[in-house]
Amino acid sequence: MASYRGHLTFSSILGVGYGAAALYYWELDVITAALGAGLTAASGMLPDLDSDSGVPVRALFGGAAVIIPLLMLPRLLRAQLPLEQVLLLLASVHFFVRYGASALFKKVTVHRGMFHSVPAMLISGLAVFLLYHHADDLVRYYLAGGVMLGFLSHLVLDELCSVDIVGAKVKLNQFAGTALKFFSPSWGATALTYLILACLAYTAAQEFDGARTQLQQWQQKALNVGSSLGKATTPVRREGFRSAP
Repeated sequence: MASYRGHLTFSSILGVGYGAAALYYWELDVITAALGAGLTAASGMLPDLDSDSGVPVRALFGGAAVIIPLLMLPRLLRAQLPLEQVLLLLASVHFFVRYGASALFKKVTVHRGMFHSVPAMLISGLAVFLLYHHADDLVRYYLAGGVMLGFLSHLVLDELCSVDIVGAKVKLNQFAGTALKFFSPSWGATALTYLILACLAYTAAQEFDGARTQLQQWQQKALNVGSSLGKATTPVRREGFRSAP
């Protein structure tokens, strides 16, 4: 199993690359790219929310208690709620995540359980997509993708570190196969995880209609630009004058 520092280092490196891709390929602004890079780095520790270790869990829930209200802020402002109500909701979410969710996780989860799985990775990405509202859906996809990338880096690194090489033989330790999983021995935990995933996926699908319309507009714009460039670069044939016989 990889260490706390190993996970954070690996996800931070991925975050830097993910932020650079946002600037170079997707032409997002610096602030959005930095936010995506930070979420990728922090999400590399998300699967350890079910850990029994004290310091990482306190740090993770402390960070989540700040990040989640900030992600919710644009959606609450878009709802045109009174400022006092927005502040009250943000404060309530902060204290619930910091104290209530932390205590709940300790009671209902076990280390390397269903929160340490591929469905949990999808849940984390969908949660960010739904929490954060932005006029440009590409930004929402980018941030959700960063969270899932960081989450996946933790699972992959744990799976890789489950292999002990002794001489010429490869020996799997007791944790092998428990990181990149889709099910757990507890059918109740598995069913609850997939129920949450289905609810979030259904809710997100309701918002994909607007994203699909925007994507079609982008495609039409790209086709129009391509057509214009094609016309501009096509040589014009000119008929020569024939001389009279």
